[in-house]
Amino acid sequence: MAILKSNIHPQQAGYQENYQKMQALVADMEEKLVQSRFQGADKHIAAARKQGKLLARERIALVLDPDSPFLELMPLAGLEVKDAVAVGGTSVGGIGVVSGHLAMIIANVGTNKGGTVDYITLQKSMRLAEIARENRLPTITFVESGGANLPEQAKIFNQGGASFREITQRSQEGIPSIAIVTGNATAGGAYIPGMSDYAIFVRNNAKVFLAGPPLVKMATGEESDDESLGGAAMHSEVSGVSDYLAEDEYHAIRLARELMSYLPVDPAAFRPDPATVKPPRYPAEELLGIVTADYRVPFEVRELLARVIDDSDFHEFKPSFAPTLVTGFARIHGYPVGVIANNGVLFSDSANKATQFIQLCDRQRIPILFLQNITGFMVGKKYEAEGIIKHGAKMINAVSNAKVPLLTLMIGASYGAGNYAMAGRSYNPRFLFSYPNAKIGVMGSEQLVGVMDIVQRASAAKAGKPYDEQKAQMMGAMLKQELEKQSTAYYATAHLWDDGLLAPTQTRDYLAICLAVVYSQTISSAGSYGIFRM
Repeated sequence: MAILKSNIHPQQAGYQENYQKMQALVADMEEKLVQSRFQGADKHIAAARKQGKLLARERIALVLDPDSPFLELMPLAGLEVKDAVAVGGTSVGGIGVVSGHLAMIIANVGTNKGGTVDYITLQKSMRLAEIARENRLPTITFVESGGANLPEQAKIFNQGGASFREITQRSQEGIPSIAIVTGNATAGGAYIPGMSDYAIFVRNNAKVFLAGPPLVKMATGEESDDESLGGAAMHSEVSGVSDYLAEDEYHAIRLARELMSYLPVDPAAFRPDPATVKPPRYPAEELLGIVTADYRVPFEVRELLARVIDDSDFHEFKPSFAPTLVTGFARIHGYPVGVIANNGVLFSDSANKATQFIQLCDRQRIPILFLQNITGFMVGKKYEAEGIIKHGAKMINAVSNAKVPLLTLMIGASYGAGNYAMAGRSYNPRFLFSYPNAKIGVMGSEQLVGVMDIVQRASAAKAGKPYDEQKAQMMGAMLKQELEKQSTAYYATAHLWDDGLLAPTQTRDYLAICLAVVYSQTISSAGSYGIFRM
C-alpha cells in the first residue's frame, strides 16, 4: 500500500480564503443549474397535467431503479448562447441504472417549445448518441417533440439526419433503443420511434405522424384528425409502428423496465464487490479549500487524489522522475484506473513519462484519468533545443492511439497544446467534465494580448509607421475582456466543449459512474502506435 499523506491544515488563512472563493464558484454553478431544470411555462405544464402526462424529469426518475444515481450530461448546454431555446436545450439526458443495466436515458421536454429541436439540442443529442455508442449503452428515449425548430432549420437540417442514422447503427451493433412516445411526435420526432428497436405508445396521448392534419389537408385535400392519422391505437393495431400500447405513462415505464430486464449482461463486464471498497481517508469537503479558485495559484494535485481514490491508496509510477507530472495507479469505488495529473508545466521529461505510462495502461487494459491543470509545454531556446516538440509529439501520439477509455477532468487551466496532450475534447475522451474554476483556450488572455501587442509593434516598425499607444491599449483591453469571457468553464460547457460541470466534492461519484460505464464491456488495447520521433 502507498497511502497518500495529506499536509493540508484547514485552519490556515490561505486555505480558508480559497475555500470561500471556491464555495462561491460552486454556489454560482448551482444557481445556473437551476435554469436548466426549467420545464416550461405554468400554462403548458398545467395542460400536460390535464392530459395525465408526467414531466420530463419525472419520467426519468420513475424509469430508474430505486435509489440509483443519475449522471445528467450537458445540463448547461446553450447557457447565454444567442438563439438557444433553453438552457440545456429542450431535452434532458444522462446515464442511470434501469433493471440493473446501465442505460442512456433521454427525455424531450415537451412542455417547453413543444420539445422542438434547436441547434443546441441537436448538438447535445449527437453527443449523447456518441456516448451511448462508444460505451454500448442501451437507450431509452421519452419522445414528445414537434421536430425541428423551424427558424433554425438551415442550421440543423443536414446534421439532423445523423441522429436517425445513429439509432440504426447502434441497432446494427446490438445496442438497443427503446422509444416511449408520450405526446406529439411530428416530422423528425416521428422517426425516433420509427428507427428504434422497440416502440411503446401511450394510449390517447401519443400522436405520431410525418405530417399533421393541416399539412395533409394542404398536400392532399384529405380530411383527418390526430387520432385517426397517427394515434397510439392506430399505430399499435393497424400500422405496426408501435410494438406496445400502454394504457398510461406508468404502464409504459413498466414495459420499458421489463424490456431492459431481458437484456444480457456482457460477460466481460467488471463489477467490484462494494464490501471491499474503502473510502478516501480525508473528507471530500476539504477539496474546496485545496483546488484553487484562481488557476494561476498552484496546488498539490496529490492532495486532490487523496480525497478521491479508494483508501487514499496511490501506487505512483516514476515518483522521482519528471515531478511536474504525477502518474500512477489507483481505484475509485473498486474500479482500477491509471492517473495522469498535472502538477506544473509540461517539460520533455514529463512528456516521455506520460508516453510510457499511457503505453503501460493500454497494454494492461486499464482506463486512464487525465486531471488537467496545464498552461502548456515549457517554451524557450533551451527547451526547443532539447526537443520539446518531438517529446510532446510522442505524448500526443500515445494519447491519440491508445484504445483504452480516457476520462478527462479539467481542474484548473487547460491551455494550448497542453490541452491536447492531456486528452482534451478533440482527443475523444469517453467523458470530459470541468470544475467551475476551469479556464480553456489557446493561451491565457494576458499572454495572448501581450503577444498581439508585440506582433503589431513589430509590424508598425517594419512599415515605418507610428504605433498608436492609446488605440492599442483600448483594443487590447477589449480583446482581453472578450478572451476572458470565452475561456470560462461556463462558455465551454454552454458550447458543449465538455459533458458538464461538477463541484470538486462530487468528483469521486462522477468518476465512479463513468468507470462503471467503461468497465461494463470489453476494454481494448491499441497494440501499435504511430511513429515516435526519437
